[in-house]
Amino acid sequence: MFKTTTYIERRKGLKESLKSGLVLLLGHEEAPMNYKDNPYHFRQDSTFLYYFGISNASLAGVIDIDNDKDIIFGDENSIDDIVFMGPLPTIKERAELWGVFDNRPYAELDTYVKNAINKKQHIHFIPLYRGESKIELMELTGIMPRDVDAKASIELLNAIIKQREYKTDEEIEQIEQAVDVTVDMHVAAMRVARPGMTEAEVAAEVHRVALAANGNLSFPIIATINGQVLHNHYHGNTIKEGDLFLIDAGYENEMGYAGDLSSTFPVSKTFTSQQKDIYNMTLDAHNASINALGVGIPFRNAHIAAAKVVAEGMKSLGLFKGIIDDIVETGAYAMFFQCGTGHMMGLDIHDMENYGEVYVGYDGKPKSTMFGYKSLRLAKPLQPGHVFTIEPGIYFIPELMDLWKGENRFKEFINYDKLQSYRTFGGIRNEEDLVMTKDGAKILGKKKPMTTEEVEAIR
Repeated sequence: MFKTTTYIERRKGLKESLKSGLVLLLGHEEAPMNYKDNPYHFRQDSTFLYYFGISNASLAGVIDIDNDKDIIFGDENSIDDIVFMGPLPTIKERAELWGVFDNRPYAELDTYVKNAINKKQHIHFIPLYRGESKIELMELTGIMPRDVDAKASIELLNAIIKQREYKTDEEIEQIEQAVDVTVDMHVAAMRVARPGMTEAEVAAEVHRVALAANGNLSFPIIATINGQVLHNHYHGNTIKEGDLFLIDAGYENEMGYAGDLSSTFPVSKTFTSQQKDIYNMTLDAHNASINALGVGIPFRNAHIAAAKVVAEGMKSLGLFKGIIDDIVETGAYAMFFQCGTGHMMGLDIHDMENYGEVYVGYDGKPKSTMFGYKSLRLAKPLQPGHVFTIEPGIYFIPELMDLWKGENRFKEFINYDKLQSYRTFGGIRNEEDLVMTKDGAKILGKKKPMTTEEVEAIR
């Protein structure tokens, strides 16, 4: 855990930013799989974790700025809890570790919040993404679940972002540890995957490494021979010679900090010449993105740099024609590169995504609605302390090919006849995690195999 003063200073900083009102942060409840006593793996809400540190279910935190109080509301374990779960530290003991010395039964939260409302205190809350949290807020404040996001405190949201987006040295240390294990997960996939195995067997090895490191997954594993499906969680295919295997997986450590990496490797011992050409194209785009990074430079520039490399590469293969800048500006490049180049990362793999990409990745400015560009989660200027991913990819999606060809879309740029020979190619991406420093971007964690030579050496 971090020092007690870390959490005290975080709450103090939030109070100084907001100046008045009451901040209400609802922790998570247990989420049953199919009945109450069979829950999913518990994961605390990241904002609650950031300010209060306690990874227990059924808690709420109040930062009462007007009365200078930090309070944890929650109930101590009953004898039934102890029988099934064993003796655990009390809420009081845990709260004091994080510098909160006022803890009360959960039933008192309702009275506290309603008294604040009666006193005309402004109740600050963030957008909520769990149904039970929205219902709880309704019972406390009278705000209907459908209105929660619209009535969330933009002032609070922006204040939290300004704190959470700048990672401290102790946070960077945690993220690096998570990235190190994530690299191990990816190397394990490269070593174990063989023709005749199922995708599920490879995914199982990846999950094993995470669990063995005393953590868990930071998101559901993507382990697939159909890499053209960007977020593919199906693991039922049998892998065979000639396939490309794409793995997108990350580790979450005990503190809740995440790693997020992608890798693509041949199921055979080596890449085919065609696979190597496209793979190297993605690496060139990846490196161009990193070279475009700098303090105060919009992340959008890194995306455009990657898009230009992809467009140039596809033009060299005869799949594109025309002027590169026009291909990128019009969005034609998104035939092959549909996703964004990266996103913020920290306690969440898409850090603070529940607040909305416009606020987290765009500083409140509107984002593009154009296909391709609309998937860019991060565009704003980067500053020291920002942690983010770089993950341009190349994807050959038959359904997209057919749609655009049928619409004659971008026919002045795309050679649809030649494109047909790539219908079954799949997709490739390689992802790394970086932090912006005053001296420029730095790749986090130990080295992951990236070049074709490095990948083939493991195979």
